[in-house]
Formats: sequence, C-alpha cells, structure tokens
Amino acid sequence: MPDDIVTDGLLIKAAPLRSLYRDWDARRAGRRFPARADFDPLALRYILGNLSLVDVLRDPLRFIFRLHASRNAAHLGADLTGKELAAMPAWTNPAGVRTQYEQVVASHVPQVRRSVGTHADGSKWEYEVLVLPLSTGGDTIDMLMAGMSWTAL
Repeated sequence: MPDDIVTDGLLIKAAPLRSLYRDWDARRAGRRFPARADFDPLALRYILGNLSLVDVLRDPLRFIFRLHASRNAAHLGADLTGKELAAMPAWTNPAGVRTQYEQVVASHVPQVRRSVGTHADGSKWEYEVLVLPLSTGGDTIDMLMAGMSWTAL
C-alpha cells in the first residue's frame, strides 16, 4: 500500500488517520457532520492515545480542549485538557494549530496538516494531524476531533 493516500481530496499519509477519516465519514449517515455521540470510544481504540476533542466556542471564536490525548500531551510536554488553545506552549506553534481549526470551522470540511519539530529533549519528530468537524445537531460545528500521528526522525 502506498504511503500517500488521497481520501476525498485529502492527502492522508498515516493509516490510523485514514481509518479515523473513514469512521467519521461513515458516522455522518447522510448528514453534513456526525456528532460526538455517534462515536463509541471502544471502536476508536486504534487512535485513542492520539485523539483530542476540542470544543468550539463563539463570540469570540475560541477553542478549548475537552480531551487532550495522553500521547499528544507526552509529545507536547503539556496536558491541555480543560484549557484554551492559547495555553499551548509557544514552541508547538499554537498559531498554526489555531489557523487549522479556524479553517475547518469556516470551510466545514476536514483539514490535514503535517509538520516537523523538535521535542524539549532534542529529539526530532514529524507529525500529521487530521481535524474533523462535529456537530451536536444541524450545521453548526461545536466540536473538533483531532487525530495525530507521530513519527521519530
């Protein structure tokens, strides 16, 4: 299987993220977005340690981590559960993360981003993040599901 797979116009390299996209798409069931309640955490075991849920608040637009996955917290050196995106350490590029989140909210479509960085211990890594919109009901995105894949360089 090739490393790069285009799924509905998204270039998704990591197999777990392709699976997450397919799960998200299947749970839409004809709707524009699935709801958080459409997902059984046990069915997402393959990505749970790398899956974050982000509440989308408006007026002004803000992003609060409802759940910041354990592996993500370990890689970033900070658990952001219950915190706003603004609390993300500066070296992790919170502006880039905010831009991706804003793009998903504005466009109503999933977004993929890849980047390379260095941990506090000096180790190099590459990550890929897939951000998927969720809605409790209707067309208003009220939550984002962000899956990450980490690769040591």
